Amino acid sequence: MAGKAVKGNMIIGQSGGPTAVINQSLIGAVTEAFKHKEISNVYGMLNGIDGILEDRIIDFGKEDKKQLLKVAQTPAAALGSCRHKPTEEECETIFEKLKKLDVRYFFYNGGNDTAETAHIINEIAKKRDYELRIFHIPKTIDNDLRETDHCPGYASAAKYVAMCFMGNNMDNIALPGIKIDVVMGRHAGWLTAASSLATTQGVDGPHLIYVPERPISLSDFTKQVLDTYEKYGRALVAVSEGLKTPDGKLMIESKLTEKDSHGNVQLSGSGMMGDFLVQAVKDAAGSKKLRVRSDTLGYAQRSFPGIYSEIDAKEAWMVGQNAVKYALSGNIDGSVILQRVSDGAKYKSKTALTELSKVAKHTKDLPVDFMNEEGNYVSSKFLDYAKPIVGPIPELGVLKKIRI
Repeated sequence: MAGKAVKGNMIIGQSGGPTAVINQSLIGAVTEAFKHKEISNVYGMLNGIDGILEDRIIDFGKEDKKQLLKVAQTPAAALGSCRHKPTEEECETIFEKLKKLDVRYFFYNGGNDTAETAHIINEIAKKRDYELRIFHIPKTIDNDLRETDHCPGYASAAKYVAMCFMGNNMDNIALPGIKIDVVMGRHAGWLTAASSLATTQGVDGPHLIYVPERPISLSDFTKQVLDTYEKYGRALVAVSEGLKTPDGKLMIESKLTEKDSHGNVQLSGSGMMGDFLVQAVKDAAGSKKLRVRSDTLGYAQRSFPGIYSEIDAKEAWMVGQNAVKYALSGNIDGSVILQRVSDGAKYKSKTALTELSKVAKHTKDLPVDFMNEEGNYVSSKFLDYAKPIVGPIPELGVLKKIRI
């Protein structure tokens, strides 16, 4: 704990995949900063740490205050984002540039890689005996950050996924067949599990849900899909893009060659997984001529306007706002986390701080007991967890279809 009265400038940036509510955290932090005399100027780095390295910095003090509130309600990253994983040398450069700007308050809004970057810069500041109050503000639709109950951005993306499946379910009822929808989730199945929130009728889809944490062989997958089709006369299936086989490999690993800036194979942005699974089901069906189709929900899951969780928006603002409050109260560094105070219809949450090192690098899996024993659908525990933060899902009308 450091002294409260450190005076200097503040800088904030956004990193990683955008979300529907990430700008709530941004503007929550900025508007809170304007209230405190200890913060002389509020700066924004364009495209995350790339903005510091390339001297692309904006002054929030010159922005229209009314417009900032509109920005808060706008999806995606208003400052621009990046996926730059800096080297140790680049972090040293970043630190020197922050020091030159007299930055004493550094806020970085992103996922676990973002927390790692903040942690590295924080360690440099400590070695140089420079008081830099550095905080990670959480966000990720993957919901895979450790320590926090859930991540800002997840609930809104989960609502979007649920509503996509609700629409696809009605489509599948109208024109029966096998439909496979691929959802984002490289290592964790939180977002794919949210497809279960679309189920409002006894036999509504998705009928099957597959996540990375519960590996399955391709033959077992196709058998379960075809068995479901035989049972219902149709099948709606939710699959995580990172679905694995029992040997720990990605289901389509042999077909992947492109890698992102962090060295991960590129999963999102193509229909490869869906096409692969469609063909596998057709092959398993043999001579049966089944209608098998797929969709990849893709990047629309992240920043779709108009579909968001009101609780998610409020909590995203709260983590940004409270990050500034923590910094000004004397805390020197940390990652802001969310904790549930009450659940169900009376859901409430609060923020707390955890160490940057506990969030950096690591990811949080979907708990085993959030899935059924077969590993192909969620359990009631997941529904109890997700429903309060996602909020209301529309109820659709269903005809009785009484024949004359």
